[in-house]
Amino acid sequence: MKIVILSGAGLSAESGIETFRSDTGLWANHDVNKVASLKGFRNNPTLVHDFYNDRRAQLQNVEPNAAHFALAKLEKVDGLEVLHVTQNVDNLCERAGSKNLIHMHGELLKARCQMCGEVFDGDGETSVSESCPECGFTSKWGGLRPHIVWFGEMPFKMNEIEKAISNCDIFVAIGTSGKVYPAAGLVKIAKSYGAKTILINRDEPDNLLDFDQIIQGKASIEVPKWVGQLLNGG
Repeated sequence: MKIVILSGAGLSAESGIETFRSDTGLWANHDVNKVASLKGFRNNPTLVHDFYNDRRAQLQNVEPNAAHFALAKLEKVDGLEVLHVTQNVDNLCERAGSKNLIHMHGELLKARCQMCGEVFDGDGETSVSESCPECGFTSKWGGLRPHIVWFGEMPFKMNEIEKAISNCDIFVAIGTSGKVYPAAGLVKIAKSYGAKTILINRDEPDNLLDFDQIIQGKASIEVPKWVGQLLNGG
């Protein structure tokens, strides 16, 4: 059986990760247009570097929750082929043990050269004074930028994601608002290829009607319960 999981902010919120609030336009009390767009970065690179430095520091003080561990457990089950596609930029899935994972919106613990495109791992701070370790590029914005998909940019590995969805038996969305595209449209692709579509979420998302089964509640409670039922033939 092939399963594709799409996770959003609701998966990590219970671990204490500050979430993007699309209704207010604020993310951790910052205007999202100023910290999550190329224009914002060009206008005030120091603010953006500092914002993501703070987000990285926050990761040191949070832990994966029961939902993260349940999804990691699912990957290890014989007979199941699981791909976890997450909109989250934290590393809680990896810390829980997930291996087959795509961060479609990027990763906090990576930075990317603005010239050569080389991607670097690291949990340290970035700044405008840092040049690219690979090609030496630097500018008034710095040599590196956060390895994050900002507004107006295309998510990573969309071809790979859509191919997996077109071949899956079950598509599960966890903790997603159904507001952010193209992620919100992935359920329609799954449904068009005949997959069973399941939603696990506290609130009703904008794309509620695209799901065959709706499980309402906290991810840390409902995800382990769903995994248990799946493994027991439910």
